[in-house]
Amino acid sequence: MVFITSQSLNAEILRQQNLARDIATEQTKISTGKKINQPADNPQDWVQISQIGRQQSINDAWASNANFANSRATAASSSLGDINALMSKVTELLVQSTSTSQASPGREAVAQSIEGIKQSIHDLLHQTDYQGSPIFDDTNTVNIPVGAGLAVDAVATRQSISDNVVGTKSLDDILQAAIDAVRNSDDAALKQSLTDSRAALDHVIVAQSIQGVRQQRIDDIATRINNKKLDLTERRSSLEDTDVGEVITKLQSKLTTLEASQAAFARIGRQSLFDLLR
Repeated sequence: MVFITSQSLNAEILRQQNLARDIATEQTKISTGKKINQPADNPQDWVQISQIGRQQSINDAWASNANFANSRATAASSSLGDINALMSKVTELLVQSTSTSQASPGREAVAQSIEGIKQSIHDLLHQTDYQGSPIFDDTNTVNIPVGAGLAVDAVATRQSISDNVVGTKSLDDILQAAIDAVRNSDDAALKQSLTDSRAALDHVIVAQSIQGVRQQRIDDIATRINNKKLDLTERRSSLEDTDVGEVITKLQSKLTTLEASQAAFARIGRQSLFDLLR
């Protein structure tokens, strides 16, 4: 009889120890906000959480690339807008020069203005961002990965904007010809320069339009990446996050059970051997 009672007491001690561990686990779930803190808590869900975590890291990298692509696209769009405004000014200056006499000092002022515009456009086409990266790609476009098997070209090449604008003439050629025509008071050359400058302006407008398409595509991709991020976060939360109300209910129940067990165990401990044998 004594042996059986001792065995029962040992089993009760073990049960209370297990209850105490369960209570500590529930308290950890509340304090960390996570119901799964180690693989043993739920091996199957732990594997899913790990897989989701890896996908989140990859998704974050794609989001970072999309932001980089968007920043490049925005800078290129701004530069093209400036070039558009400058080429519009060139056509205005050329029209102005045709209305002045050949000997007018105003023509030299026009020539110098176009020279300044020519240098400004050169600077815009060759400028770099705060990281030292060129605003426009050189010769070949740089594709930026933004998804599995998906990459985008954020900007045009400098050459696609500046070269072969009117036939084989570059922007630089057209502007230099305009400067020479104004200085030489060559009306025929001036008329041709005005025609070429207007065609060059159209070329820049088309480049702006294409850049706008690029930027819209990047924005759409960034939106999809962000939606994917929200989906992954929601899925991970459903597997990992603590349902505080549910855990508190379990915790209170186990605390009550443990307190009752400890009280009963204490009463048994105060009993004498004769009480146990009775």
